[in-house]
Amino acid sequence: MKIDFRVIALLLLVPLLDAMLLAVLATRLSLVAIVALVVLTALVGMVLVRAEGRRTLANLQRKLATGEMPTDEVVDGALLLVAGAMFLTPGLVTDFVALLLALPPTRYPIRVVVKKYVVTPYLDAKTGGFATGNVYMGGFPNDGGTGTGSGPGTGSKSTDGDTIDMDGDEYRNVDDDR
Repeated sequence: MKIDFRVIALLLLVPLLDAMLLAVLATRLSLVAIVALVVLTALVGMVLVRAEGRRTLANLQRKLATGEMPTDEVVDGALLLVAGAMFLTPGLVTDFVALLLALPPTRYPIRVVVKKYVVTPYLDAKTGGFATGNVYMGGFPNDGGTGTGSGPGTGSKSTDGDTIDMDGDEYRNVDDDR
């Protein structure tokens, strides 16, 4: 399993930013005001996530009833789940990121990015490209061809994946050699 250290760095950076922001606020506000602010943002955020979750679930059920694939709604549901977990995590930075995930105008571009860089590569890896249409067709993958020349029976080698047109006299079947 390959470990992506950028994700680990990001996961360590968010609590560090939360602690730094709370330390700055501690010099300007009282402890009661800071705790009230953190609790208030979490409560408002959870009410927002609950309302958006209900709306997303209704859209998902509507699409399923009409026979459409609810891909956007499933991704929205996952983003709302992450937003809910982040609202429950104490801190103002996590609440701000969760707010970006919970509000529809900011969730749309995040959904587009998640579908492009997370969902599509995952589907390609699991289905060999069939889910997204990136299927290798013609011959064997990573096969360099049968030769480098272009004469009769030698085949043509293409390294860029383009289709090679061959005349009838250049093409021969293995059964023709008998």
